[in-house]
Amino acid sequence: MNTPKIDDASAPPTMPSPSAVGWRQRSHDVTTPLPATVRPPSESEPVRRRTDAAGRTVVYTAVLLLTLLLLLLIQRLPWNGDLGLHAATIERLRADLIHPGSPQVDADTDSPYYSPWTVLLALVAKATGATAFTVLRIAALITLPLLLTGIRHFTRTLSTRRLAPPLAVLCLLLLWGPPLFAWSGFLELGSLALVISYPSTFVVALSFHFWALLTKALRTAASWKAFLGLGLMWAVIMLSHQFSGVVATFGALAVLLAARPWPAKETWLKLGSGIVLGVAVIAVWPYYSFFSLFAFDGLEEIHHALYSDMPARLGLALLGVVALLFRWRRDKRDPLVILFALGTLMVTAGGLTGHWSWGRALPAAIIPAQLAIALAIAEAGNRFVRNALAAVTGAALLFGAWTQSTALGYVFVGEALPQAVREKTWPSWQGPEWVTRAVKRGETVMTTYRSGLMLPGYGIYTVAPGFDDIFLPDQKERHAAVERFFARDTSRKDQLDILHRYNAKWVLRWDPEGGLPSKDPALRLVDFGPDGQALYKVVG
Repeated sequence: MNTPKIDDASAPPTMPSPSAVGWRQRSHDVTTPLPATVRPPSESEPVRRRTDAAGRTVVYTAVLLLTLLLLLLIQRLPWNGDLGLHAATIERLRADLIHPGSPQVDADTDSPYYSPWTVLLALVAKATGATAFTVLRIAALITLPLLLTGIRHFTRTLSTRRLAPPLAVLCLLLLWGPPLFAWSGFLELGSLALVISYPSTFVVALSFHFWALLTKALRTAASWKAFLGLGLMWAVIMLSHQFSGVVATFGALAVLLAARPWPAKETWLKLGSGIVLGVAVIAVWPYYSFFSLFAFDGLEEIHHALYSDMPARLGLALLGVVALLFRWRRDKRDPLVILFALGTLMVTAGGLTGHWSWGRALPAAIIPAQLAIALAIAEAGNRFVRNALAAVTGAALLFGAWTQSTALGYVFVGEALPQAVREKTWPSWQGPEWVTRAVKRGETVMTTYRSGLMLPGYGIYTVAPGFDDIFLPDQKERHAAVERFFARDTSRKDQLDILHRYNAKWVLRWDPEGGLPSKDPALRLVDFGPDGQALYKVVG
């Protein structure tokens, strides 16, 4: 049987009837291929679609569960780390918005903690009468959606794939560990459990929006008003958390160097105007001198820990470094590659020169790596490559989730969690609310380091700051005075002199610590607290 020539140029184009199509599909003699419009679907197509749908469901469900966990953490607001210091900042501004003084001690000094963000929170506290810790919860409730939308906003400037933003959220929060990396400005879930209400997290969240808006402004040659707004946003970022501000600036520089087409002269003028406005706002900020921060060098010792266990802490992010390498091969001006290079150079330079505080730029290296692996999965065209990447990254995310499971310990207490998780969770401190029944806001308490971390959060001063304060000129003298007061060989005359010098009206100590004896006529026992604490009123 001869096959009819349906591709003959002289033959009129006709579509076969449904019955003819069915006959041709059944006939073994027909060799002419079917038209594309009626080609039967591949048997693997429905399977592929179901697999992709299942993958999307898993990703979105994981993001939802992480969001719910963070909301529960906000409600709990675990007391650890620097929480008391940020509460103290709000309390000082609530008491005196114009001249708040030191957040921790009774001294008329400036403080870099008085930022545009904390001033806004203090206004909320004054307007509502809410406690500082309630206001910090409000701050976290603002920061969390700002962070999630910021990640989506910036990721959408890098990829149009719908799965890219939720994958980015998972990678940014979970590709950490196994050792904990609890530092302000770092997005690991275990760290966010403690710092979700801190100004640093607000700045990181705002930075993603800043990068996205700058990218769009450069692509569209935006108006003068848009670039001036970006300058103001940059000033708020730099004033609110300086370390995260460096990361934000590196990201902006990466976006600028990656811009295509290269900005025209007018765009450069607009960009320059925004920078000038930002610098001007930073220069006139009344609560502290931003540029004086460059003169302080007392931050290195505390940051030395950033460089310990670094290979283990960043091992999961190596997946993203490989993805960055492929992005660099495709585009030497990829913004993620440039940001990674800037962050890596600064962190490496800090390690080589002993400037350990430069390690705070580490998010500038980690964030682009984490985003790169998320984008690689979302944009993989080859199904085998996509599935392989998803499998490897999924395993890494699960391992990272186990590493960050300490966050669960702040939400579920007691026997609800495995022993291994409970042991890794840092204990939440017991707040000294009982002290506030007697001690009023603005009064000074002589106490040791442990209480010095918490009391300022209730508006109470301590003789020595619990947290290092580079703006406090007599910080060393204050710590030495506290040490002398509680030393057992210090004379009573010297102890009384220290109390009067710093106008300390109260003594809070853990018995049997040193200091004046409990029956000394200069002290009057007022109350007992947990764990053997005792509060004394200074009466002599």
